[in-house]
Amino acid sequence: MSLLDVLHYPDPRLRHKAQAVTQFDEALKVLVNDMFETMYDAPGIGLAAIQVNVKQSVIVIDTSEEKNQPLCLINSEITEKSGELHYQEGCLSLPDIYEKVTRAEHIQVSAQNQHGEHITVDASDLLAVCIQHEMDHLQGKLFVDTLSSLKQQRIRKKLEKAQRHTQER
Repeated sequence: MSLLDVLHYPDPRLRHKAQAVTQFDEALKVLVNDMFETMYDAPGIGLAAIQVNVKQSVIVIDTSEEKNQPLCLINSEITEKSGELHYQEGCLSLPDIYEKVTRAEHIQVSAQNQHGEHITVDASDLLAVCIQHEMDHLQGKLFVDTLSSLKQQRIRKKLEKAQRHTQER
């Protein structure tokens, strides 16, 4: 397993849309394992393949405190939504940026796991928020897209300044 490079906003590759996975082969298993390793190392609770510059519909998530409940969703689709939740979100592609976002409180997701088996996930609260956040990545959307243009501009400038500072070292 190896760590993957996570793309950072405003990298235009974060705006790509994922393609459906059709091959459930060894390469996919390696990708999923590398994504889990990268997510845990970051540390984070979710990661979409788009964030590591892979245009496939693959998400890894683990919202457990112990980091022992890995969930892989491939070709995921939300089939039911209900309720509303306002949640302070962060993102591995936007380091140290946190903003309140409104999401569905309960969702049902139809997907496949890394073995190609069809699964259904009923999720609420943090898990529901995380799944919706990662599924947005697969559509080229970021949580900052829900913010005002002024906030988006401030975040962009903050991250560009941090990136310049890192490059100067």
